[in-house]
Amino acid sequence: MRLGSALCFSIMILLVKLAAESGVHVLEIAFWRQAVAPPVLLLWLWSQGSLGQLKTRRFPRHFGRALVGNGNMTIMFYAATLLPLAESITLGFTTPLFAVIIAAMVLGESVGPWRWAAVLAGFAGILVITQPGSQIVHPLGTSLALFAALLVAIINFQIRDLGRTESAVSIVFYFTLLGSMMIGMVLPFVSTPLDAYQWLLLLSMGAMGTIGQLLLTASLRMGSVASVIIMDYSSLIWAAILGWLAWNQLPSASIWLGAPLIIGAGLLIAWREHYLTQRARQTIPQV
Repeated sequence: MRLGSALCFSIMILLVKLAAESGVHVLEIAFWRQAVAPPVLLLWLWSQGSLGQLKTRRFPRHFGRALVGNGNMTIMFYAATLLPLAESITLGFTTPLFAVIIAAMVLGESVGPWRWAAVLAGFAGILVITQPGSQIVHPLGTSLALFAALLVAIINFQIRDLGRTESAVSIVFYFTLLGSMMIGMVLPFVSTPLDAYQWLLLLSMGAMGTIGQLLLTASLRMGSVASVIIMDYSSLIWAAILGWLAWNQLPSASIWLGAPLIIGAGLLIAWREHYLTQRARQTIPQV
């Protein structure tokens, strides 16, 4: 499911860049990323006689997830308009690094030398890709992409928490409904008349985003954050292919040097967390 989600989101970012290049405002893109989903999900649930899945006692949690998620999405979309596709997606791979930092500094989790070493290696990869001061990668785009990765780490913990009691469809429905309402308040100030090509891009982007969100949410219900996030690294393959097809643009040499450090760091974090989880289970007395 997470592999399918990675493909959907890679296509979505491609469509975001194409829509921005055609003249659509980033906030309008973000609105249509959200607005496509609620009516489609309502219709599907009604046809299945499953509207009861939308009942919730955790509306404030859904609102918080929508607030952080919409901030992340708008920032990520704007970063994508400033960066090449592969660079934008690769910087998103830093999410596990931020997840470790959050676990240690906010949640009070004990983090050992293995994971701290992985964090350092991952940030070394960021320096290789961005090469500060060289102007090889857009500095504002880089900063926004890294901040979006931090927000994704927070979002993964939010989804994991909601997934204890809510269905994947419910989480996606409230996220997109509340998100489209939030961005809809500013839409009259940024919207412009759209042609058929722009409508096609926006509706396709909304569909890809909705499918990807459903797959992502379901993956977090079935596996730990650490174990499923590593599947996101397949996005680099799709980014290379899509960037070449759309703009005849292949990832730079710095990407191929820095990405292995970031991906390796994420894999080490995932392996270490899996190892610690298994060891903890073995120490629990069997009744």
